[in-house]
Parts: sequence; structure tokens; C-alpha cells
Amino acid sequence: MKSSSFVAVTRREYPLFIAFATAAIFFVLGKAVLESLGHPFVLGGVFVWLFAIILWSAIMVVRHADCLAVKLGEPYGTLVLTLSAIAIEVAVISTAMLHGANNPSLARDAMFGVVMIALGGLMGVALLVGGLRHREQHYNLQGVNSYLNVIMALAVLGLVFPAFTTSTRGPTFSTSQLIFLAIVSLIIYGIFLLIQTVRHRQHFVDSSEVVIDTHHSSQMRATGFHATMLILYLLGVVLLAEQFAIPLDNGIERLGMPQAFGGAIIAALVLAPEGIGAIAAARRNQLQRSVNILLGSVLATIGLTIPAVVTIGFVTKRSITLGLEGANLPLLVLTLGASMVTFSSGRTNVLQGFIHLLLFAVFVLLIFAP
Repeated sequence: MKSSSFVAVTRREYPLFIAFATAAIFFVLGKAVLESLGHPFVLGGVFVWLFAIILWSAIMVVRHADCLAVKLGEPYGTLVLTLSAIAIEVAVISTAMLHGANNPSLARDAMFGVVMIALGGLMGVALLVGGLRHREQHYNLQGVNSYLNVIMALAVLGLVFPAFTTSTRGPTFSTSQLIFLAIVSLIIYGIFLLIQTVRHRQHFVDSSEVVIDTHHSSQMRATGFHATMLILYLLGVVLLAEQFAIPLDNGIERLGMPQAFGGAIIAALVLAPEGIGAIAAARRNQLQRSVNILLGSVLATIGLTIPAVVTIGFVTKRSITLGLEGANLPLLVLTLGASMVTFSSGRTNVLQGFIHLLLFAVFVLLIFAP
């Protein structure tokens, strides 16, 4: 029985072996091979392969996080999923920052991409799918307001204020301002976690939802097993992220793509697994879980990525640009305002979904036509 169980687990977790094998191959070949890829088709092939393996591993992270969610219950399950995704994002951003020439706006573009993809594209699809299937959907108003309150504060402090401060030239913060922002971000996010998991846990659970357990008993194993596999898949993503940063950076330079496109790629890679889970939850009439996933991703992205990026910048002595410029700045404010209106009544329908998708379309347009 133990042998058959081991074989079954091996078959189910074979993406882990592919991820580590890919990382080992590129480690043996060395970074010089990736740097010397001159042919665009070869470079594109390597980029697509690494992107697919990282995405596959990230999806497996979500699968094990979902199993832990069933065992731990809400909101702890969603919190595990969110923190796992943020670990992936920080790994990809940090390796991309440390590769090649300094790209001071990469972290800003990735964070802004996460906000727009999550609050615009994914939220729009979730609301649209849920509205078409169930007409109106309900959620816990107090929990959503808590999310949006903290998101608005951190987003404006981190992505808007740098464009208006006068201590430094350009949309940047001074050293003291960066330290203050990093500390405040960690403190506010820590307080929010305390509210979410201990003090007001009931605000993040909607008792009216129809909870459907989509996990078959054959897929559920001990908590330790799922936690171990989650950590191993995260390790695989971190190892691959270092290799992925090279073709990503070189591809953008050689194809003449906008720098913001790199940040959008990172954001899409990070949010794709969570987006799948959020849309599936909305389709099952579990809008509260969908909202917890998407808003939790945005909050954790800003609250945890900013301190990580600031620390990396100080250690490596690289400059960091956080402030949004041009049309992206009012687009962020508009998206935050639209989110406040969408989640102001305790119920949603397809109209809100279309509005959020429109804002996402504007975000994509501005990448290529600023």
C-alpha cells in the first residue's frame, strides 16, 4: 500500500521534478548561455519554456494552498495562498532587479501591474462570471471595506506620493522617506493580519455563501504533506526565477518593448494561479473567497513588496523609482475609486464587472500607447 501510495504521489507531483530538472539544466549550462542567446526564436523559446514551468509550479503552489485552506478554514486558507503568491512575486522581482543594468522602475511597474490586473481584469471577469450565473452576489461589506481602506492608503503613499515630493528630483523618495514607507507598510500590513485572523475574523467570512468542497478525498493528505510540497514548489519557482529574469530582460531590450511590459509580465505570472481560483470561486457563488483572494493579493503586494524592494535597493545600492507618471497616476486613482463604489452596497452584478474590465483595457492600452 505504501509503495502504491508513493507511486500515486509521484505521478501527481511530477511537475516538481520537471521544475527542478529545468533549474538544474540551466544551472549547469550557466548564465552565459542565456546571455548569449542571439537568435530571437531561440530566446523566445527559452522565455516561453521558463514562463510555462514557473506558471505550472505556481499553479501547483495554489493547489496545495487550497488543500491547506480546506484544512485550516477561512481566512487562514486564503492568507496562505496570498503569502505564497507574494513570495513568488518578490523572488521574480528581486532576481530581475539584480540582473543586468539597473531598472529602477521595475518594482513599481510590477506592483502597478498587480493592482490593475487584480482590481481591473481579474475582478472584472470574476464579477462578470458570477453576475451572469447568479445575477447578484453577496459579500461581507465590513471585510471588503477593511481591505480597500488599507489598499488605498498604501497605494497612494507608495505609488502616488513620490510623484509630488520635493526632497528628490523625479518620482522618487529620499532615503528617509523610503525607510519610513517600508516600516509603515510592514506595520499596517501586520495590523491588518491581526484584524483578519484574530480580532475581527468574522468580517472576512460570508456565512450566506454556499460552500462547496471541490477537493476529492483522494487528493487530500496530511497538513504537513501539503505544507512541505508548497515549500518545495516555491523553492522551484525561486530557482527558476533567476533564470527567467535573463531572457525577460534581454527580450524586452532586443524587441524594443516598453519597460512597463516587463512589470506586467511579472504581475500576470504571479496573479494567474490566484486569478483562476478567484474566478472559479465567483462561479461557485463564493464571491467572498474571490474577493479575499484578489484584494488580499493587492494588499500583500504593496504591503510586502515595497519593504523587500527597498531593502534590496539599499543592500545593492540601486536606485528605486516608485511614483507613477503620466496617465497611469489618474488611472490608479480611478481604479481605487471604482473599487470603492463597486463594493459599497454588499452585492454586485455584471455592470461592475464591465466597468473593471474597461479600466483593465485602458491599462493595457497605456503600456503600448502611453
